[in-house]
Amino acid sequence: MAVFGPGDPCLIFDRKERRYLIELIPGQQFHNHQGVLPHDEIIGREEGSTVKTSLGRSMTVLRPRLADFALKMPRGAAVVYPKDTGAILVWADVKPGNTVVEAGTGSGALTMALTRAVGEQGKVISFEVRDDHAQLAEKRISGFFGGIPENVDLRVGPVEEGLRELRPDRIVLDMPEPWHSVPIAATNLAPGGIFCCYLPTVPQVQTVREALDEAGVFLDVMTFEMMMREWTVGGRSVRPNHRMIGHTGFITVARRREPAGN
Repeated sequence: MAVFGPGDPCLIFDRKERRYLIELIPGQQFHNHQGVLPHDEIIGREEGSTVKTSLGRSMTVLRPRLADFALKMPRGAAVVYPKDTGAILVWADVKPGNTVVEAGTGSGALTMALTRAVGEQGKVISFEVRDDHAQLAEKRISGFFGGIPENVDLRVGPVEEGLRELRPDRIVLDMPEPWHSVPIAATNLAPGGIFCCYLPTVPQVQTVREALDEAGVFLDVMTFEMMMREWTVGGRSVRPNHRMIGHTGFITVARRREPAGN
């Protein structure tokens, strides 16, 4: 089994299954109310190991799943929730070998999921207009993968400029005004390719749907949202949690066809 090494992300669970995400750095320490845990006590251990703090409290160390990393990592921009990420990957049909254009990169959470989905033979080209977000995303993506994967191309600037020179299989947008990209997607998205955008409000959805209709080359257009409710299961007590992750955003997907007469 692989062991933890310097620079690896590590998820620490306490006895109540509270979780803490850290980056393992030799010589540094994790501090909380249950004591001090040197990073060196974790480095070299296998995933799933139990370690003890200076107060003798047991902690379990695991590698974070992508969902854990996305929700727990320090970030500057809001992330796409895992429940929505899964839906985007399925309904945009992102698969190994695809070339995907993404915008905006934000904190990089969706970029990481897209990178895994396209595999080593695919490519993710991600655009971010803000320098600070782009720098943070590069740091977070590198921290999760142990470096920027070879199939990831991070760019700073408007996605519309990049789309004019690309012909991707998928376009996935998490940005305030994706409708500006629709006319370019109508000509540069591969035939049969999928346009997908993630938006928080109904007026934004209405505007992008109007743009897709006006383009005249998109069909199978659909807008939906995902809800997630966790359940508490303990003995005879089986009930839904009082809190749930309700509305976070609307997902719109559309497929490009060749213009009529072609």
